[in-house]
Amino acid sequence: MSATELSAACFQRGAHVHIVGIGGAGMSAIARVLIGRGVRVSGSDRALNEQTAALAALGARIYEGHAASNLESPQVVLISSAIPPENPEVEAARRAGIPVLRRREALPLLLGSALQIAVAGAHGKTTTTALITHLLREAGRDPSYIIGSTFLNSGDNARHGTGDAFVIEADEYDHMFLSLTPTIAVLTNLEHDHPDMFPTFAEMQAAFEQFIARLDERNGVLIACADDPCALQLAKARRGSGRPTLTYGIRSADADWRGARHGDQLLIEGVQGGEPARATARLPLHGEHNAQNALAAIAAACAYGVPLPQAAAAISSFRGTARRFQIMGEARGVTVVNDYAHHPTAIRATLRAARERFPGAALWAIWQPHTYSRTRALLDDFIHAFADADRVLITDIYGAREQPQADDPTAEQLAAAMRQQAGKIARHSGDLAQTAAYLAGAVQPNSVVILLGAGDAPRIGEELLKSLQ
Repeated sequence: MSATELSAACFQRGAHVHIVGIGGAGMSAIARVLIGRGVRVSGSDRALNEQTAALAALGARIYEGHAASNLESPQVVLISSAIPPENPEVEAARRAGIPVLRRREALPLLLGSALQIAVAGAHGKTTTTALITHLLREAGRDPSYIIGSTFLNSGDNARHGTGDAFVIEADEYDHMFLSLTPTIAVLTNLEHDHPDMFPTFAEMQAAFEQFIARLDERNGVLIACADDPCALQLAKARRGSGRPTLTYGIRSADADWRGARHGDQLLIEGVQGGEPARATARLPLHGEHNAQNALAAIAAACAYGVPLPQAAAAISSFRGTARRFQIMGEARGVTVVNDYAHHPTAIRATLRAARERFPGAALWAIWQPHTYSRTRALLDDFIHAFADADRVLITDIYGAREQPQADDPTAEQLAAAMRQQAGKIARHSGDLAQTAAYLAGAVQPNSVVILLGAGDAPRIGEELLKSLQ
């Protein structure tokens, strides 16, 4: 049976869904939504983690390791993109005639007829998705949601709600977002990333154009950042075709939704219900990029029908998401911050926000390069992305799904290029344990150590705080 022949009943109360790779961010989120609907969920992963423990506590049956005996005759098997065809559970399911779906194939069935609010972009997706979710929850709309990290207000990354809206982070990797049909789509920005999936920027832009074209034909509205040239270009093209389009911006005077920062206050102007609307929000997050994220979330919430004053007032109680400028702790005058930034633009924005948040502190940037392909493709931008840092430590490269090529730059070469071309105090610090040990002996009081990367760099912060304490 193909994905198109499957019924959404496979994802409703009383069904049984088995998930291979259930501990990953994307599949654990789907599992949470299914459990909330009353679906029986089982799943396996190579190693257990916090997500599998949380799912087990919610009632999922979790297996460590992969074996055909884990299957238990479900209606459907879901697999993450990391699961190969020769996985024993996948092979057993196919022998038994059980449909096997990847996340992109499963999402349309999971979302069903819900009003989709999808957030796409190279950066800011997770925070903006969580912000929209928070605003709708505070307004009593109880949306379902899938977020790419833990939403600190709720302590989870996904939930089945009773409202008609489903807020979802629209991930471009593996073209996942091309399975969505949003009524409201937010485009935060657009620049080249994931060179292993999109070898050129033109290919990445084409995928985003396809995503925008998937907006609901009758009521779909695009909300795009006017401060980003590429997002603005796509917004103008859509508006030129006569389709509903809104823009937002902090620096763009002619955006439909405009924001001005004054300390921790965001002054907001826009149009709701055909009438001018104004409000002030207190921002709990730092940096211009987060002011843009907040403005995007307000525009989306208002497009959904939340009154602007109510949406603006809810911003102040937003607690953020895990690994997005998350303070891990403080010891002996040293503050440790964990951030997911792994692209040059995100690193610049995060360090600028850190300088804004801690103006008198020595700023140590600990960068764990993420994937060889990204490091190679964006090398020059990475070298010049650390202007706001006082010192830079570069760990061993986190290869993730990749193996290095013969001409890939090493971490030592990255540090040397940063010293020579950008004039930074930079060094290769080795593996995670070596980096934590070096920091423990070198960092002084009134310092901020900010961990940058999408790999396992938070372990550095954990070890450093133990040493300092």
